[in-house]
Amino acid sequence: MRFSALLILCCLRLQAQTIRKLDGSTITTQEAEAYARKTLTEANVTGAQIAIVNHGRLVWSMAHGQRQLNPDLPMTTGTTTWAASITKAVFGTYVMQLVERGEFNLDTPIAKQLKKPLNQYPVHTEAASDLVNDPNWQLVTPRMALNHTTGFVNLVIFAPDKKLHLQFKPGARYSYSGEALNLLQFLIEEQKGRPLDQLMHDSIFAPLKMTHTAIAFRKEFEANIADRFDSKGAFIAKTRRNARAAGSMTTSAEDMAIFAQALFEHKLLKPAAHKILFQPSIQIRTKRQFPGEDLTEGSQAKEVGLAYGMGWGLLTKTKFGRSFFKEGHGDGAQTFMICFQRQKSCMILLTNSDNGERTYRSLLETLFGNTVTPWEWHGYP
Repeated sequence: MRFSALLILCCLRLQAQTIRKLDGSTITTQEAEAYARKTLTEANVTGAQIAIVNHGRLVWSMAHGQRQLNPDLPMTTGTTTWAASITKAVFGTYVMQLVERGEFNLDTPIAKQLKKPLNQYPVHTEAASDLVNDPNWQLVTPRMALNHTTGFVNLVIFAPDKKLHLQFKPGARYSYSGEALNLLQFLIEEQKGRPLDQLMHDSIFAPLKMTHTAIAFRKEFEANIADRFDSKGAFIAKTRRNARAAGSMTTSAEDMAIFAQALFEHKLLKPAAHKILFQPSIQIRTKRQFPGEDLTEGSQAKEVGLAYGMGWGLLTKTKFGRSFFKEGHGDGAQTFMICFQRQKSCMILLTNSDNGERTYRSLLETLFGNTVTPWEWHGYP
């Protein structure tokens, strides 16, 4: 019995030191860390966190570089880091919790769910002044906001007149829009009478003990939060975000591994709502994620069955099965998370550097065996 117990313990330790790639091959955690540090250093990434989940369990994580310069402070696995647009996917999961509880409707237009016309709210008076007169505004639903088919620009600040306009009939095609997610946040906060930071803390982050995660800046993070840096390593900003569903969340790679595990184990959503979260609701065929006027179809999108669900990007037909993903890109924050459902395996990358994306393809292929992400569509080198 004693020999058997020792053998089991030995095997468990061996497993803990090994990462299983998507194709079934393995890499030791020591090899993974050495490769990651070399790759991140050569790309001049100021700071980074990486976590890998196998079979629904965290098997390896690491931190690299600095969270702050002058004075230099190290990035740690507990440093809270701006996740940028990964926020959208976590927010989409929260919305599905509301739907599951019968507290929210995905297909009733946003205009009909608001208590008054959008331009009558002081925060939207100017931006929505033209929108409320567009009959297509009455067609925009929460589902369209989550799958990026509303027709809004990414952010209203990018519009020439700084106003909300619909570029095409809602639901007609995919066009990434953070502004649509912020409008959805506004609707939910009005209905709930509470800020999104509190709502998501109580519904997701606190129950899962994601102690390094929040939608808005929290004072308790101040001692270990990552500053942000440009491609030359120059300081851009402290990370002090106000709550925005489109991209304000700060977190750690290990916290996102906890989140992924909860998704796999249906701790956040029951099977029916979980299915809707990752059900393709729009197919994507463009060559680029942000194609502008060029809607040319790309071969990569077709090969992997690129689509969108409720806040999550989807690969619906790869040699490794179906996957869900979300990337993030902000000033001094480049992030990526991808999970494969059959293997219950994920890789999470968070960086506080404008150089982060230079490393993603190499790290994801070498450490995780992910050769199916449509790199050209993402715009990754």
